[in-house]
Amino acid sequence: MITLRRVYEREEPGETYRIFIDRLWPRGLSKEKATWDEWMKDVSPSNELRRWFSHDASKWEEFRKLYKKELAGKPGLLEKLKQLEARHGTITLLYSSREERYNNAVALKEFLTEQDV
Repeated sequence: MITLRRVYEREEPGETYRIFIDRLWPRGLSKEKATWDEWMKDVSPSNELRRWFSHDASKWEEFRKLYKKELAGKPGLLEKLKQLEARHGTITLLYSSREERYNNAVALKEFLTEQDV
């Protein structure tokens, strides 16, 4: 199972493996307060795509399409996520955006679900 959570939120009981999936370190979060198990920068959108999207809801559909195209070119990373989910049962994808509906974690979870990860 894949769950999503904002990186600034407290860890919930039962969250077995937490993966931060943004390219940039979260603003205002000290290294001491970082509670993830792994930081997978390479699964995040490219810098160009991230800057273009800028969490603009009007660009969401196009962002999803372009990001999924980028993800399709990273089979090793997707296999790693699949293995982590198999090992831990549940993985939590952490993101820093204030936007809960239109962010890379939502698109990544959707892509992984479509790929049956």
